[in-house]
This record gives sequence, C-alpha cells and structure tokens, in this order.
Amino acid sequence: MTSRAVPHRDDRATVRMAYLLSRYPAISHTFFLHEVLGLRARGLHIETASINQPDRSRDQLPAIEAAEADTTFYIKGGSKSTALIDIVKTAIAQPSVVWRGLRAVFGIADLTLRQRGFWLFYLAEAILAGRWMKQRGLNHLHVHFGGPVASVALLTSAAWRIPYSITIHGPEELLNMDAYQLREKTRRASFVVCISDFCRSQLFQITPMEEWHKFHVVRLGVDPMLLTPPDNATSSRTLELVCTGRLVAAKGHQILLEALLMLQGQGAKIHATLIGAGPERESLERFALDHGLGKSVTFTSSLSHQATLDHVRRADIFTLASFAEGIPVAIMEAMSLGVPCVSTTIAGIPELIRSGIDGLLVPPANASALADALRALVDDPGLRRKLGVAARERIISHYNLPLNQELLARVFERQAAGRSLTETHSTNSARTAQ
Repeated sequence: MTSRAVPHRDDRATVRMAYLLSRYPAISHTFFLHEVLGLRARGLHIETASINQPDRSRDQLPAIEAAEADTTFYIKGGSKSTALIDIVKTAIAQPSVVWRGLRAVFGIADLTLRQRGFWLFYLAEAILAGRWMKQRGLNHLHVHFGGPVASVALLTSAAWRIPYSITIHGPEELLNMDAYQLREKTRRASFVVCISDFCRSQLFQITPMEEWHKFHVVRLGVDPMLLTPPDNATSSRTLELVCTGRLVAAKGHQILLEALLMLQGQGAKIHATLIGAGPERESLERFALDHGLGKSVTFTSSLSHQATLDHVRRADIFTLASFAEGIPVAIMEAMSLGVPCVSTTIAGIPELIRSGIDGLLVPPANASALADALRALVDDPGLRRKLGVAARERIISHYNLPLNQELLARVFERQAAGRSLTETHSTNSARTAQ
C-alpha cells in the first residue's frame, strides 16, 4: 500500500488547534484575524487565546472582531486571584505539569536572574493556557513572533506535553536571537513557519543542518479580490504620498522627511500623509515645522484599518523607508490597490518588490536615493501606472492570501497526519522563488 502523494483534506478534521497571540484582536495585526478566519474556512478547527485584552473596548470593535473577542480565551482576562486559584488547582491535581514547567524554566541556558523571573511569570500563563487547551480538547498550539508569547508556548508545550509551532516574522527577534532565546524556541518547536526566504536564512544560522527540514517558507499576503484599485486615478497637480507605520526610528520616517525636503527644494508638488502613532512623533513634527514642511506633511496618528486603506487607495505613491522589517503587509495592501511603492533593500522586502519591475527600492538611511526614486515617480505618470499595474500582478501571483493560507493549511494537516513537510515546503518554494 503506497502513501498518498497529496494530503487528504480529512486530515484537517484532526487538527484541533489553538492560536495563542499576545493581543487579539489588534489594529496593528489584522493579519492574525485574516489568517484565523481563512484557516477555519479551509476546514481547520482553530480556537483563539490571547495573553492581553483587545487594544480597544468591545463597543469600538468592528462586528467581526467583536465576535472573535467574545470567543477568545484571555489569559489576563480575569482577576489575579482567580488565576492563582486555577494554578494552585492544577498544581494539586497535576503536580507533574508544574514540575515539567519548572524544569523547562531552569533548563533554559544563559538566562539572567531577571530573565528567569520573567520566565516564571510566563510559566504561570502557560499553566493557564494549557489548562484551557485541555478543557477544550485542543491538540496543537501555534504562535506568531519569537517574543514572550513564544516563551509561553514553549512552556505550555513542556508542561502539558502539547506540541507547538511558531511563525517567525522579524525583525526584532532576528536582530536579538540570543535575547529572545530563539535557538531554544525553534529547537523545541514541531516546525517553524518563516514569512520569507531571508527570515529562514537567518534562522538557519542558529540551527543544525539536520533540522533545516522543519523550517518552511509560507508568505503572508492580502486578498486582491478585496483590495482593488480605485476606478478613477487622482488628477490633482499636488501628488499624494502615504506612509503607514508606527512612528519609531526603525521605520525611517526621518529619512522620508529629509527626502521630502529635498523634493520641495526642487519644486516638486507633493504632499505626504504619515499614518501612525509612536514615540518619534514629536521630534518628526518639530523637524517638519522647523524646515518648512508644515503644509506638505500631515500626521494623522493611528487610524482604523479601513480608514488607513481609504488613504492608501487615494494615494499616488506609497513609501516605507524602513531600516528593519519582516515583509510589511502595508506594502502588500498598497500594491494590491495598484499604488506604486518605494521602499528599502532590507530583509524580505526585495522578495516582494523587484526594483524597477513592480516598485522601486533604495538603500536604507539614504535620503538622497529616496528623493531620487520619489522624483522619478512624481515626474512620470506613465511609470506610476506601469509599476502600479505590475505591483498588483505581483500580489495576485505571489502574495495572494487565499493561496498562501492553503499552503499553511497543508503544513498543519501534514503535521497532524505525522507526514513529512518537505513536499509542502518544496511546492511553496518553487511557486515563490521567481
């Protein structure tokens, strides 16, 4: 009897999994919501848990997010006394769970005393997460990012003997692998999903070659059927540039302002809207005012996802001048909307944008190069149209969320069936390597 070459969809019925997230729902991570809903639509049973409450009150959540919040288990959702009672009950009824968790905490090498203290708090959260999973009959745990939520996943797995997997995005955990104990987290995971070839290559550096097979590139994406270009392009003489992202140094907003200052000096007619909040806002606004950009730059603070998309849809140019990224979903959304994009040659961005084909890329922290790229788009409506059309085609063919969710579903079903994941990885790599 030969094994099936293609996984059977019935395998998906055996996947009863939990998605553990640091905060759910959250404006800044709408792709969590899309991923969970998409995988459920493909036959996987997924329940959600969140360490923290949503970033807005229930009455501020859109209907779909409110529905998710109503069915999500919040580890910090009750009183501390209730949580403590549940932990004590577990320790009395199943002392081996707590013992295995403690052994895992003290088995992590090279932790400072302060870090180990944090890990003890993570263990408390892991006991609550695992207790909930057992009550719900869930047999696999998945997390995104390599930070504290992955620490909780590792300890949940160790204490309750529940397998876990992790999606690594970057840039933070890839820039601080030791501080994030990333080697230990990926070693103990059943498999690791990487959002880009670049991400996987960085993890290969800390992983023995015999374990490389469990690292799988499944790219993020957006649904191009939901993000379609506007019927009528803008025709104003002053072009509109939009940049979305937290106002932090790594996003390169200062470089963007310097580039805009150069363009203003050249007489270019362009207005920029910066959407996002963050600690750099005051200094960025001061720079804009001090250098005569006050009428050319608008800071909106954080907006809802739909309001942000409305701004991007009306834009002539989208840009992110980041110094550190994974692969920004914000760029994918702009590309799907047919907006020409300018970004930097860092991390996985060159896998998304092929410079000169479906967007423009410049070196990071180089205001002059950014100004030149923006000026090329300002001066050439034909180039804007060409890159905008090609950008949308790139999303449809390679960063199409429904297609990539199907690939992720195959990874999970193969894990449930105990099969090798090599075929799924090879198929995805061949499709996205172009």
